[in-house]
Amino acid sequence: MEFRDYYQILGVQRTATADAIKTAYRRLARKYHPDVSKEANAEAHFKEVQEAYEVLKDPQKRAAYDQLGSEWKSGQQFRPPPDWGSGFEFGAAPGGRHRRASGRARGGSGGPEAEAFEQEGFSDFFSSLFGGGSPFGGPAQHGGRDHHARIDLALEQAFRGAATTLELKRPEVKPDGTLEVRTHTVRVTIPAGVTEGQLIRLAGQGEPGGEGGKAGDLYLEAHILPHRLYQLDGRDVTLTLPVAPWEAALGAGVTVPTLGGPVEMQIPAGAQSGQKLRLRGRGLPGQPAGDEYVQLKIVLPPATTADAKALYAEMRSKLDFNPRADLTG
Repeated sequence: MEFRDYYQILGVQRTATADAIKTAYRRLARKYHPDVSKEANAEAHFKEVQEAYEVLKDPQKRAAYDQLGSEWKSGQQFRPPPDWGSGFEFGAAPGGRHRRASGRARGGSGGPEAEAFEQEGFSDFFSSLFGGGSPFGGPAQHGGRDHHARIDLALEQAFRGAATTLELKRPEVKPDGTLEVRTHTVRVTIPAGVTEGQLIRLAGQGEPGGEGGKAGDLYLEAHILPHRLYQLDGRDVTLTLPVAPWEAALGAGVTVPTLGGPVEMQIPAGAQSGQKLRLRGRGLPGQPAGDEYVQLKIVLPPATTADAKALYAEMRSKLDFNPRADLTG
């Protein structure tokens, strides 16, 4: 996927005011509008200009885009950062989607400079950052509306719950029309057993209400970070447990880590690599609580000493075992 420099497309500086961005868009929209333009590839240029304006006209999308930095150049290969959207506060309804115009912008009462747009033709770059699955994928809202922010949590925080202070970024347009990202802190209690994508509501901490009106709420969307030991699926967790060949063959009692602390588990005799054993209720808390699945992985001791090599040679000679018997028919 190629990076797109929206400032370069509109021919404005990164410090441009909202009015300067709007003026540049209208000039280019007239120049490339497919119904009137004689320019080569006018329709492709027109969509490119629309896409750039859709991002830069919106303070929230623009502030998020600016986080990517100025070192990127158009045409460079790009992938969104893994923490894209985390800690960034934006005004959009839960599960919001972009509004779509009923069709492509055309001349008429609005003229070629009309600000209608059709997002279906926008680039993969736009979709990855601002599409429906993105934290910034909803239409902007104003004045006393609810705000959203995505927060990153360690799996242990999701399991036990936590009281923590978050620093969130909120984009604001200054009186001179330029963009400023201000930070503010919120105190939040993370409930034990919070799951991926769950919303935590902070009443009255969203957009301030105009003229003394009621402020909106702030919704924090939980994003649980990858863990070095566990894979999360809803409330269930899976742990890959290394076991020795004799533990799998003969059975053994082993100590297994869980989110709530180590527990003892019995490996049945004849266990196979990849086999899953369940520890009921050892996943994330809830109604019902999740389970922990322990996936066995048989690990062979290295044959790095004379005794180890002799033992492997003895096994080869005494055990009637062909691991590829099923492949020969």
